[in-house]
Amino acid sequence: MSNTEFPDDELRQEQEFIDGLYARVDALRGDAETSVTDALAQGNTPMQARLERDILVAERSGLLAALNAVDGSLCFGRIDLTSGTTHHIGRIGLRTDDAERTPVLIDWRADVARPFYLATGHTPMGLRRRRHIATDGRTVTHLHDEILDLGDETRTGHEDPTGDAVLLAALNSARTGRMSDIVQTIQADQDRIIRAPHRGVMVVEGGPGTGKTAVALHRAAYLLYEHRELLVKRAVLIVGPNPAFLGYIGEVLPSLGETGVLLATVGELFPGVKATASDTPEAAAVKGRADMADVLAEVVRSRQALPDPVIAIEHDREVLMLDDGLVNVARERARATKLPHNAAREHFEGHILNTLTELYAERIGTDPFDGSSLLDPSDITQIRDDLAENPDVWSAIDQLWPVLTPQRLIADFLAAPEEFLSAEDADAVRRPVTRHWTVSDVPLLDEAAELLGEDDRLARERAAREREEQIAYAQGVLEVSYASRTYEFEDKEEDDPEGSEVLSAHDIIDAERFAERHEEDDHRSAAERAAADRTWAFGHIIVDEAQELSPMAWRLLMRRSPTRSMTLVGDPAQTAEAAGVGSWAGILAPFVEDRWEHTRLGVNYRTPAEIMDVAAAVVRAEHPDFEPPSSVRSTGVRPWARATDDLPGAVAKAVEELTPDEGRLAVIAPRDLHRSIAARLDGVTAGAEPDLTRTVVLLDPRQAKGLEFDSVLVVEPGRYGTSDLYVALTRATQRLGVLHTGELPESLSQSFG
Repeated sequence: MSNTEFPDDELRQEQEFIDGLYARVDALRGDAETSVTDALAQGNTPMQARLERDILVAERSGLLAALNAVDGSLCFGRIDLTSGTTHHIGRIGLRTDDAERTPVLIDWRADVARPFYLATGHTPMGLRRRRHIATDGRTVTHLHDEILDLGDETRTGHEDPTGDAVLLAALNSARTGRMSDIVQTIQADQDRIIRAPHRGVMVVEGGPGTGKTAVALHRAAYLLYEHRELLVKRAVLIVGPNPAFLGYIGEVLPSLGETGVLLATVGELFPGVKATASDTPEAAAVKGRADMADVLAEVVRSRQALPDPVIAIEHDREVLMLDDGLVNVARERARATKLPHNAAREHFEGHILNTLTELYAERIGTDPFDGSSLLDPSDITQIRDDLAENPDVWSAIDQLWPVLTPQRLIADFLAAPEEFLSAEDADAVRRPVTRHWTVSDVPLLDEAAELLGEDDRLARERAAREREEQIAYAQGVLEVSYASRTYEFEDKEEDDPEGSEVLSAHDIIDAERFAERHEEDDHRSAAERAAADRTWAFGHIIVDEAQELSPMAWRLLMRRSPTRSMTLVGDPAQTAEAAGVGSWAGILAPFVEDRWEHTRLGVNYRTPAEIMDVAAAVVRAEHPDFEPPSSVRSTGVRPWARATDDLPGAVAKAVEELTPDEGRLAVIAPRDLHRSIAARLDGVTAGAEPDLTRTVVLLDPRQAKGLEFDSVLVVEPGRYGTSDLYVALTRATQRLGVLHTGELPESLSQSFG
């Protein structure tokens, strides 16, 4: 019988295949869970067994994370080749358990899976048919077949005449408050970016709804697959504009089986500081300027002081005078080392101690008749050692070249910036000493950390002491082992008159080596270690809304990418931050000159044409040549605008009207209106980070960047700048409403007539 006569037989066959896949996954999951549980249950095992246990736990836990992450639509496609070969495509790869290890499910990132995304009727890439498999949990619900070999007359009854059914279904589906992966619907232009070679800086530009964020996340998953050994060690950093955005995208990579990635905002990239507060636009602009690096360097130099006019140090009934000339020699010699401030202090200390030693030796050890020295080298050494024990000496050194922390330096600078900035700039950034840091402060803290460095002498001394304690402990363990063996040997000597040749630990390992083997290994993931290490060098960095970052923020990120392996995504037309660079050349020229690639996504998958027309008119009013991305769909639903005298009441009524049966609604309004609006909306609060999984959320335009909702209500558009208004108008996938109390901006009034 032909499949045409029994079209549901195709569904049955795919269901049986997927049932088999899940049986395999469940078995793998069970084995992994058992092995991890058994390993953890071993407790305090011997050293080698403990190491093997820790390795097993790490490996199996990673496998468990991947298996649990892909528990939804594990398999989503099939390609039938003209050669007769068939491959099923899924989120992870699975093989048979026999010696051949035959692929059963092809990972979507494998080369053999690429025709699933690129093949067309014009360029079939050896495919006869492409099948999209829709599932609900583990149940196959629909099949969509695309015929690529038009000479093949075989039909299944599941043909999709347009080939767009799966894509349109995904675009029209209700939003959940979390970004979904696009692994089933990756388009050809997106695939080329995702699989681009792993080298240098790639800029992915795209307007609203072009999928640039999803492409960047899938590129991270692809790079982790293609260069796993390197990137698992060095980790991938993904930088987003705000915590809400990171929460929104947080499930994408786990759904693709990848968990070894660090997601952070710029405000979270200085260990020990989590900055969420914002500066005024004026303060952010000043703090973000590239010349702030020079300003902070001058701030540090100002803390390398000279006496005013002298510092008197009493030592053994003598008073030694440090004047500015003597100190300046020590200061310039320390500066000449080119070391950071705190690291150079050791040289400054040495020069000061030598200077004081010379002064004291001259005072007490000079022959009054011929001026010759009465002291031998051992006397000079003793004088220097005695001076190094004098608290007054260290008080003077602390005054002249203090040990500084980035937090202390920046806090002091912001409390009194007038010495280093113009009056206008100083007024913009000045603030009293506070425990709260803003996002714009974090690049300053990072710059300060580079300028200051660390005086690691105390850390080295502490490490040396701990090492000595470990060796002493290990020596004790070995001595106990040796004594026990000797006792056992003597007890058995009568039974073994030739003597025993059994070796003990004492025979094959000394105390130092034994201590090394007992040192605790760091079993944190690379991402966890990177989050705690300011100097970590990431294998790859992805920056979303890259146009918004300031020059100082780029200095911070480039330090974390010495290889300049980066993917930057954004849209200069959406630049809203006062400190944002806005142009790709402006961002990259100081670091890589013109050695970067640029690509553009021009298709809008999110925003219906009716809404995009309104949004594009806003930008064209300021930039007549502006060309928005082209929308792939039209809903037939026109956006609307209404004037009102009761804004909170009108918002409540519009929310009731726009709230979808399924999906999410965003109210986008100026921050100062949030409290009055929230008071009229059930379950909506003002001031906190929004919970995007709720049916209705309240945001300002900056918080809405990168997000999407089924319906959007824009409040008081006349109070937004062009970029913010463009962002607010392009968040909706279905319906858009506008409420205003005054006149509409001219760019909008024409659209709404």
